[in-house]
Amino acid sequence: MFDPVIAPSGTLLGLLQRGRGDGTLHALTAPRPEALAALNHCVLRDPRHDWQVENRSLYYARLYLDLHGELDAIEAHLFDPEDVLDTEESRTGLALAVLGHLASYGRRDALELLRRYAAHGTNWAWALDELALRDDDAGLRALAAPVLARFATDAEGEAELAATVRDAFEPRPWRLWADDPRPSVATRVRAAQEAGCFDRWQRQMRPTGPRPGWSVQAVFAWAEQGLERGAALHVPAARCLSAVAGPEDRPEIVRAAEDGTEGARCTALRYLADSNDPDALTLIERAVATGSAPVVEAAVDAFERMRSLAAVDRARGWARRPDPLGAAAGRVLACRGGLQDRDAVLAALREAVRGEGPDAPTLWTLVDGAGRLGIACAAPVLRHIYRETASSHLRGRAARALAATDPSFGTGFAVECLWDCEETTREVAARHAETGDTRVVDRLRRLAADPAEEAEVQTAVRSRIGPEETAV
Repeated sequence: MFDPVIAPSGTLLGLLQRGRGDGTLHALTAPRPEALAALNHCVLRDPRHDWQVENRSLYYARLYLDLHGELDAIEAHLFDPEDVLDTEESRTGLALAVLGHLASYGRRDALELLRRYAAHGTNWAWALDELALRDDDAGLRALAAPVLARFATDAEGEAELAATVRDAFEPRPWRLWADDPRPSVATRVRAAQEAGCFDRWQRQMRPTGPRPGWSVQAVFAWAEQGLERGAALHVPAARCLSAVAGPEDRPEIVRAAEDGTEGARCTALRYLADSNDPDALTLIERAVATGSAPVVEAAVDAFERMRSLAAVDRARGWARRPDPLGAAAGRVLACRGGLQDRDAVLAALREAVRGEGPDAPTLWTLVDGAGRLGIACAAPVLRHIYRETASSHLRGRAARALAATDPSFGTGFAVECLWDCEETTREVAARHAETGDTRVVDRLRRLAADPAEEAEVQTAVRSRIGPEETAV
């Protein structure tokens, strides 16, 4: 999937793509055709940089409800000829998830569309998972025949069916079909379930990778083989070293950390850092200066995992370095530094925004650190990150940091956060938004009564309003 093109944050489309609460508030006051066009654009062209972890589906589904939006555009997208050509889940996953939420709100048209796509669409397994959570038994049983017809009855087809049943995210439909009164359905599904269980048992009996009794060199060789295949194995290899290495092996591991092969060096650095070896910090600094890109990355990651006071002290000395180790030092201080490190964390935060923009991966840790250390001077930078980042998770972290650093948060961003796409951000807003704003009170009541809302959010809401105020 290509990286999405995100519109400017001041536009309706840009707000909706980011999942910001202001997106919903602006859409509800915009001309309805314009709001629906922007909403459909987001649902049909997933705007998330990481669609597997960022939330948008409930956010968009609620807006469809508020706008009384039709589903014609989603239907055309799902059954477009491109559905056969582009089989990536990311093309249709968001649309199907939105339909799932709409079905749970009682939208019959969404339920029927999910059923039809499960029977005929390419990404049918996702649609079936949505239906498994929301459809009745009769609706699911009606899908048994068209779903099973996707699998040939020869050995290859039955093996594919067994793998699908084994790996199903939601097992409910398959369990229903295993008890189906039609022998042609129940027999195939039961056979697939048995074959899947047998395959899982066989894989457990044929483990790959390290074995008891391996030597230190064998572990290093395994890590190196992984690199040659394009798989970074130094993290599990370091855990293996913890099991096989003794005090007498330390000189060999230190030599590997100094000038071993890439796989061995990455593994040794991780092992020494995790065990708080007295030479780990010196070896990490040397690796950053002399190592290849994978070695530098492994060294920096190993350093950031260290919890010792010596690591924090070294971070204070490295924080001004203009290299990956300096950036890592800023993150270490953000996580484990004290009040005396506020200036260093603030400097790292500002430098990251100036140099890499509001979506820089390093900002996640630095933003958390600004909130943890209560750096009031960071509020302007945090507001900028909140407005501009395309990551709804980073925006949520910025909101939490602002709650700890910005006195105006309760009457400002906290209000719009009640409509945010991320439940953790809505939870922060529910705890901090000032109830003097009538929109806040109305929204809190709606969230308290919404069966689709997360329990943590509703708990935060109920801490602000009494039981008699939750009825709608």
